[in-house]
Amino acid sequence: MSTQVETQTGRERSTIYIVGGVVLVILVIIGLIAFSSAKSTQQAEQKADQFIAALQAEGARTPTRDQVVRVLGDDGGATCDNPNEALNRGILLSLLSNGAAGPGMRPVIADSRVVKGQLLIIKIYCPDELQDFQEFVDDLKTDDVAG
Repeated sequence: MSTQVETQTGRERSTIYIVGGVVLVILVIIGLIAFSSAKSTQQAEQKADQFIAALQAEGARTPTRDQVVRVLGDDGGATCDNPNEALNRGILLSLLSNGAAGPGMRPVIADSRVVKGQLLIIKIYCPDELQDFQEFVDDLKTDDVAG
């Protein structure tokens, strides 16, 4: 067995530890800033209240205000991230199927209430997208099938 000979001086090791500590502190500060910026804003809370009231008016179960703020924020989250794009419409259409996978997957006549929540989100959080999305929904084959 051989013994490793230390080639660094104590000063060099101290410098490495200090630089590592400073980098760690900077990363923690950046993390705290990013975390605090994700907290709910007044606008997000107002829109959440408006969305919850709209859901109650439709007779739907309502999530808590904090849940809505975390998911939708003040801009509608993923729902308002270009809802009229072909990929997003394709994802919605794939969800309106019989639930099978592969060759057994078939479109179904969905209940007319199935996209009302999404329409409410778009109406409140990104109203500029509403008209195009409403036209898309109007073209869907829906009926009162869930009672």
